[in-house]
Amino acid sequence: MSKVYLALQDNDMSRYIVQAVEEDNPEVSVTYQPAMIRMECEDKLVVNRATVEEKLGREWDIQELQLSLVTLGGNVEEEEDALTLSWQK
Repeated sequence: MSKVYLALQDNDMSRYIVQAVEEDNPEVSVTYQPAMIRMECEDKLVVNRATVEEKLGREWDIQELQLSLVTLGGNVEEEEDALTLSWQK
């Protein structure tokens, strides 16, 4: 199975998102590169709205992720409460 990945600009908002992803996906691999943070995971990677809101201390719309998004790999399932990347159908 190939890894799914999500890369964000290295900014204040992304750091909270990364913290939330690490909490919800213990197997995630995070790589800090110049101006970018890349997260990789086997099978699937989930960004949960509630966890990001907890880290941010305010309400957060899952579509705000696109403001920091550089690239992603995997099939995207976007709902109101989560964004899931996977290679499964």
